[in-house]
Amino acid sequence: MKRLLALAASAIALSASPLSAQDFVIANATLATGDGSEPIENGVVIVDDGKVVYAGPMSGAGSFETDSVTDVKGAWVTPGLFATVTTLGLWDVGAVSESNDTRAGGSPFNAALDVSRAINPDSQHIKIHRAAGVTRAATVLTNTGSIFGGQGTVIDLGADADPVTTPRAFQVVHLGENGARLAGGSRAATYAEFANALREARDFANGRWDAESAMLTRADAEALVPVVNGRQKLYVAVERASDIRAVLGLMREYRSLDLVLVGASEGWLVADEIAAAGVPVIADGLDDLPRSFEELASTQSNVGRMAAAGVKVAINASAMENPRNLNQYAGNLVALTRVPGAGGLSWGQAFAAISSVPAEISRLGGRAGSLVPGAAGDIVIWDGDPLEVGSVPTQVYIDGVAQPLENHQSRLRDRYRDLDESDLPKAFDW
Repeated sequence: MKRLLALAASAIALSASPLSAQDFVIANATLATGDGSEPIENGVVIVDDGKVVYAGPMSGAGSFETDSVTDVKGAWVTPGLFATVTTLGLWDVGAVSESNDTRAGGSPFNAALDVSRAINPDSQHIKIHRAAGVTRAATVLTNTGSIFGGQGTVIDLGADADPVTTPRAFQVVHLGENGARLAGGSRAATYAEFANALREARDFANGRWDAESAMLTRADAEALVPVVNGRQKLYVAVERASDIRAVLGLMREYRSLDLVLVGASEGWLVADEIAAAGVPVIADGLDDLPRSFEELASTQSNVGRMAAAGVKVAINASAMENPRNLNQYAGNLVALTRVPGAGGLSWGQAFAAISSVPAEISRLGGRAGSLVPGAAGDIVIWDGDPLEVGSVPTQVYIDGVAQPLENHQSRLRDRYRDLDESDLPKAFDW
């Protein structure tokens, strides 16, 4: 039976452990709401029917009917991490092709590829990242046989059979060095292929598409129609400053394109131009040395410098299969604030770059990545500051439901924690 709870410090009866109910209160938290603000002491989160009703100081919480109140005794509480540009749910063993759906280089289709149908909710990588505090992710194929990488999807990492939050959320195109290789060896070929594809998609949308002369398949042309109409975001993978300028120039010809830059290692060199165009960036959080000629000006101050110029920047994991390290990369940028001119981020800014900002870029602003009224109850309780490398989640909620944190790695850890050599090797323990 529900009880009416007055959320004042002197009037709360607190239970000892979190429950899986979708109607609960977390109290006495060091609370980060994910909106870029600094953490709040003695914070409260109220969740009703899987949605956040209130998150903020206890003094502003008022009263609420609930089945459960959990006193976290000052522990850190945050929204779940939002990992973007990942391969989560598409593979289990990278070297075993039968378990790896990240590439489709032999397919006759490119832009039409839709990863939402290939997500495996039982993937160990989903379970491992859920245990690391990642509650939502944008999943996409890696390189295909074309500059177009197909349609990515936003998923939740909940322990259920329906992971897809937003199918066909964005289209990916590879320009720069990678695009040049895929298009025939030159950036000139890349932009010619890209412009031709947009023209053919526009013709398809207007009923003027000629199948006999078209370079795109019918399915690919149809898949690009939402891109040219601005209904589907276009993630453009570029690194070099000159390539970024070229992409921004496309907006003058194709004004409806809803562009997102991915990578942008040299983005700090053209930060003012990116900000003026209003184009958000998903940047690698650990790029500090060039890995290629198009990244010669890469620096770990890149994210901070773009943010200082007014660019909306989300942090991406450098290795797509390991977005569980996002909080470490964000913490590195906080550490840079100790060095004058190093382009760091405040704690609140850094956490927003792995929570609310990627959610906004994914058109889920106010619905994921932040603890605001109406947002999904994606909540993580940590054993320490989440931007410190040694901190780990103790409880994860997705849509207000407490999630299991066990996975293959945690079972192996527990299995081999006992090193008593008087026993038979664990492998022989039936």
